[in-house]
Amino acid sequence: MINIGIIGIGRIGRVHGESITKFVKNAKIKAVADPFLNEDGKKWAASLGIENTYTDYKKILADKDISAVLICASTDTHAPISIEAINAGKHVFCEKPIDHSVKKIEEVMDIVKRSGLKYQVGFNRRFDHNFKAIKDAVDAGKIGKQQIIKITSRDPEAPPIEYVKVSGGIFFDMTIHDFDMVRYLSGSEVDEVFAVGSVTVDPEIGKAGDIDTAVITMKLANGATAVIDNCRKAVYGYDQRAEVFGTKGSIAIGNDSNSSAVLSNESGVTGEKPMYFFLQRYMMAYAAEINSFIDAIINDKPTAVNANDGLQPVLIGLAAKKSVDENRPVTIAEIKKSFDL
Repeated sequence: MINIGIIGIGRIGRVHGESITKFVKNAKIKAVADPFLNEDGKKWAASLGIENTYTDYKKILADKDISAVLICASTDTHAPISIEAINAGKHVFCEKPIDHSVKKIEEVMDIVKRSGLKYQVGFNRRFDHNFKAIKDAVDAGKIGKQQIIKITSRDPEAPPIEYVKVSGGIFFDMTIHDFDMVRYLSGSEVDEVFAVGSVTVDPEIGKAGDIDTAVITMKLANGATAVIDNCRKAVYGYDQRAEVFGTKGSIAIGNDSNSSAVLSNESGVTGEKPMYFFLQRYMMAYAAEINSFIDAIINDKPTAVNANDGLQPVLIGLAAKKSVDENRPVTIAEIKKSFDL
């Protein structure tokens, strides 16, 4: 049994806490830590049978009975806590992104490589049953040579403006999942990015220096072209669709809903809306990614999503941001050169 400590029990930390308690084998949460821990947080932990609650995460790192930590705190803490945790001899699962700074991600990658410990990044969509079905079909050669990859990702509601101001922007807190999904589904790296963006949902997002609607076109190293469309608000729910088209055919996935029931009557034909948000759509994917992390620890296997998988979407995001700002295609080689990669 692997004892786990969770650092940060905001929304995503609680998602992991509940999924681990209910669905993850061979792991137990021994402690949680959050600088803003209050009575509600303590009650939540107690409801899951978690005995130890701290305001100082260093108490988790100092606990020799804890083998692995989940870093679910604010993004600006991911890299420094990752380094502290590795130095403390802990295996690390870190929510995306590792950092917005390429230099800080490199520092994490270097210390992970030298440590021999397991490090996994939280790109949960790789573990979703729908996206995995596409990946399996592509890997089995069922659609032939890849030609076009399309990903639609639209949230049901825009985040609070205060979040937008510190999120790093749409490409780093939302589209980063889609950049990772392009790499995952294609098995290829991105060579060039051209992105256009606008503010169509909330003018305050524009005033905060961000966009809320974007289309990104990418040239891949395998010769395929990928297209992502994003929007911060879709009135009908959480819209998550994808297609890979190739020389032998295509494979596509639609949205999950609470049921497949379709009502047909004189007023029309009506189905259910997509599940409302990621908590509903991806709960089992969160459990599956932690099961994969625990399996890597127990059986000394490589993690399914490593630190380099955390770096590449950030490089793509930087290219997309530069493309929007300068209204031109931007190569990943150009971004790498600027960081001496």
